[in-house]
Amino acid sequence: MTMLEIEDGLPDAHNGWRGRLETRSGRDIRVRPAHEDDEARLDAFFRHVTPEDLRFRFLSPMRQVSEDQIHALSHVDHRRTENFLAFDAETHDLVATAMLAGDDRMETAEVAMVMHEDYKGRGIGWALLSHVARFAEARGFQTLKSIESREHRAAIQMEREMGFTAASDPDDGSIVVLTKTLG
Repeated sequence: MTMLEIEDGLPDAHNGWRGRLETRSGRDIRVRPAHEDDEARLDAFFRHVTPEDLRFRFLSPMRQVSEDQIHALSHVDHRRTENFLAFDAETHDLVATAMLAGDDRMETAEVAMVMHEDYKGRGIGWALLSHVARFAEARGFQTLKSIESREHRAAIQMEREMGFTAASDPDDGSIVVLTKTLG
């Protein structure tokens, strides 16, 4: 079971939720919102993400994440947009990042995640996506959406197991749009 313990009590309304996640396998993960001083940390993290996973995350082939993209991941408004960083509690490695971006009306939010190649298959993605969904619901979003490459079968399967429904993108047959009603 995934569990979140908020450090220092209640979630901080400005910075989002910071705390401890426990994966279904019992692995201890620390999660917090990204901050402006995380650019170097994110740059180093993306060197441990496979080219295929970069393509799945950004829906475009790339060799590396640009400085502008890293800047966007670390400089968020903490209202409609939040980028969560997940760290292994033992090694302190940055193991995953999950960006949540909401629409102007605060009704629908989109999530995009990516994992460090050495930490895949350990339940971290499930725990982090559950955390992001709870956060989105607490912020008042009614729908959580994920846009996946049809080839990213592991993500699609996980999201379906978590209650997302899948539909083909009518404009792009290579894309699957997964949605989950919150609340």
